[in-house]
Amino acid sequence: MRTILMLVAGAALTFGQAWAQEKEEDRLKECGAVMKEILNVPDGIPQDLLDKAECVVVFPAVKKFAFGVGGSYGRGAMTCRSGKDYSGPWGAPAMYAIEGGSFGLQLGGEATDFVLLVMNPKGAKSVLGSKVKLGADASVAGGPKGRTASAETDIVMKAEILSYSRSRGVFAGVSLAGSSLRSDGGANKNIYGKELSAAQIILEGAVKAPPAAGELLSLLNKKSPKNKSGK
Repeated sequence: MRTILMLVAGAALTFGQAWAQEKEEDRLKECGAVMKEILNVPDGIPQDLLDKAECVVVFPAVKKFAFGVGGSYGRGAMTCRSGKDYSGPWGAPAMYAIEGGSFGLQLGGEATDFVLLVMNPKGAKSVLGSKVKLGADASVAGGPKGRTASAETDIVMKAEILSYSRSRGVFAGVSLAGSSLRSDGGANKNIYGKELSAAQIILEGAVKAPPAAGELLSLLNKKSPKNKSGK
């Protein structure tokens, strides 16, 4: 009887792990789909800003909490250009979570896609560390939009992170100041099968990108293959 119970428990654990991995793989695929749609928006993210970004963070379908006022929570992924100087191809993603109160109110509680551009090594270091509060630990601003928008504006030059949103088909730059960004350790373990920090995944190249990240990475490597930040 004990052997049967152990077998049942083992099977349940295996099933649970497989389900958790599949859930995170679906999230990565969603990130790729969202990024593809947003990069195809006619009046979207300026190409020169994408070309100068060190990392991109995508949060599909962030929703307002069912309780409280304005609280929001979303999960997604961050990928950076590989290499210590962020000059290589876009690499294996780390899973991330965003949480906070302000942007839920700004966007009326609708399910919203977010894309964040991390514009310099200082911003990347902040996001790759522990939990970071946007606007306090790392400067953030709503990104300019339009293919011809200048990357030399005062707001862009000062911000470490530029943020964009899409809700009900409307695409805009939106400030996420006051919200928090953190590495999602449980999701990383579900994807890669072991405990890894975001820095190990992104900076150290500890793992290869999973197939589920294929669309996201191939899209970014096609649209912005070279870092043009001029570091």
